[in-house]
Amino acid sequence: MASAAVYSNNMKEFDDFNFSVDKYTKELTRECVGGSDLQQRKKEIEAYNETTAATLKQTCKKNYMEFIQTAKEISHLESEMYQLSHILIEQRNILATMTDGKATSRLKADSVEAESSAAADDVQNSHATRAVKEMVQGFNGNLEGKTFLNEGALIELDANDYRPIQRVFFFLFNDVLIVCKVKHDKRLDFLTEYDPKKIAVINIKDLDGVKNAINIITPDGSKIYQSITAAGKTEWIEKLEEAFRFDQQKKSKKGQAPQPPTRAKQQSSKSSTPEKVSSTPPLETPTEPKSLEDETPEWLSTASEEIQTLVAQRHFEDAQELIKRTQQYVKGENRKMVTQAESIESKVKQQELKLINVLLKELSNSHNRNLQIALRAAKRPLKILVEMGRYRQASATLLKVCAVSLRVSQREARRNNADISELFFCDLTQVACDYLTAFEQQPACVSALVVWCNAELQYFASQLIKHYLTKGTSLETVAKCVERVRKPSTKLTEIGLDISYHLEGLLRTTLEALIEESKERLLDSVGRTEESWQPYNLQTKSNLKRLLLELDVLGIDVRAQATGDTWMNLTQSTVVFIRHFLQLTEHCGGLAKCETLLQKLELLLKELFIAHHSLKPPSDMAVDPNFVMKNKIFLVDNLLPIAIDKFRQISGRQCEILRELHTKMSRQHGAPLPRQRSVYTTDVF
Repeated sequence: MASAAVYSNNMKEFDDFNFSVDKYTKELTRECVGGSDLQQRKKEIEAYNETTAATLKQTCKKNYMEFIQTAKEISHLESEMYQLSHILIEQRNILATMTDGKATSRLKADSVEAESSAAADDVQNSHATRAVKEMVQGFNGNLEGKTFLNEGALIELDANDYRPIQRVFFFLFNDVLIVCKVKHDKRLDFLTEYDPKKIAVINIKDLDGVKNAINIITPDGSKIYQSITAAGKTEWIEKLEEAFRFDQQKKSKKGQAPQPPTRAKQQSSKSSTPEKVSSTPPLETPTEPKSLEDETPEWLSTASEEIQTLVAQRHFEDAQELIKRTQQYVKGENRKMVTQAESIESKVKQQELKLINVLLKELSNSHNRNLQIALRAAKRPLKILVEMGRYRQASATLLKVCAVSLRVSQREARRNNADISELFFCDLTQVACDYLTAFEQQPACVSALVVWCNAELQYFASQLIKHYLTKGTSLETVAKCVERVRKPSTKLTEIGLDISYHLEGLLRTTLEALIEESKERLLDSVGRTEESWQPYNLQTKSNLKRLLLELDVLGIDVRAQATGDTWMNLTQSTVVFIRHFLQLTEHCGGLAKCETLLQKLELLLKELFIAHHSLKPPSDMAVDPNFVMKNKIFLVDNLLPIAIDKFRQISGRQCEILRELHTKMSRQHGAPLPRQRSVYTTDVF
């Protein structure tokens, strides 16, 4: 108990506002005796830290839950206040209408109806006009002479996930629809206005996520609004339809032209003849066939509107299935039973074209920096387009999307100094696999893939030349770059697409220029360093051992030329040339895997070898001719055969030019020349 009390007192010090770390540390070291006490205090502090962290987590979680609950309550209160405000506005309009209508109720019957309706309309229009001017901020339009039809509050929803965006308030007149935004202080802010004759209203079926919603297609695009009640939704659909046909209804009210007597009237006049005539037995006339409109299924009559609704709700699969079902029904044996078959077929055809345009737009918008994400997003519209028979449009759009993603990933890889070759060919393989899977039943689309691959390969080669195979690049860098490109390019052969030959053709001109440039640079460097034409002294045993191991790795054994502990029985320039020539042979062998570069690479090695082999000591330098000849013989008899064999192993091709050079130089070298000696001469015989 005492230890627990001490522990709690010690831990309370951390909660003090004036807590000092330095002071607490000094007191702790003064109180503790030995390391065990300090370890015990450390454990206590760590335990208190964990307890405090757990308490903070619980407190944060509790506060977060309370915050969420409070936000929900606030949202409910706002909704209730909004509904109350809407009810009060309706009550005010009703009271105003009732008050203004009492003055005209005493007129005569015939004149009262016309004048009262006109007066009520005028009063209602004046009230609506005054309400718009007073309540809507930012609206400067002229509402004089316009007929008020309806007003009410709606909620604008997101077209993708039906998430509420904002609260709006509509004022509908005969030729203008005013859309306002409801602010937090219940004021109305003008957003936009539309002509009712230039908008279309689509009824949206009630789903699990959204109810009482309508889709209004405006010149600015499609927008979805939700009503509070189902009756309000129906009223808005009717009022918007009334505004659309307002001018036609107004003309029809003026009176219709006299119509000629119909067949029904003639029959009624005949029936009014005396009984004598009517008592005669009527002639049996063939009964008229039942109206064919009754044979049209209800789903077929509303198929066009249903397809439009499904497309607006992004239910593309259902829309495509309904289009297919409608076309099969109309083109089958039931066509004779449908009176408006041609009209329905043309409407469905228009909806099919609209669906295709939406899917193509959906497919073109699926591009992403990540190719995998782009291909995953393109699967849904691509599958529907293929099922609808739009192979060429779907394949062309898909390849455009893949081209954008491919080039963006290449640009980012270059910016991050990553390996672009592996990335490019892996992405190309993935595109080809997904493309062939999607269009496996359409062999004609494969040609489009081949053309696209060639175009992307040309772009890749141009970027490779621009950023990596620039002028002045060393042959070693060129060989490594080309090898990194050739190796992953063979992956496409696994799916039947061989582009290696085309790639070699795109890089050939640049590689030939770089080989020629490297040859000139290497030949210029031969003989620039001063040579003493003496055995090479490496100073230490470790240096000699390191040199022998390095040359062993390159494939040549020069241990027979090592003398003593640090000497090499070859000149320094010869040893350096051996190392450099074998490394250069490896790079040339890697590049010579392409047959078109073989001759230039062999000429490079030949001319470089001849240039170094033809080096001679200056005439004024006293050197041993046997030592000079020994270096040249070693190059011909030892270095050149190893270089020829290494070139063949790496490239898989015979190096005929170096073989001829080896044969020619082997014949030229005879026995070593004797050292020049001074001979004593005399005239005495």
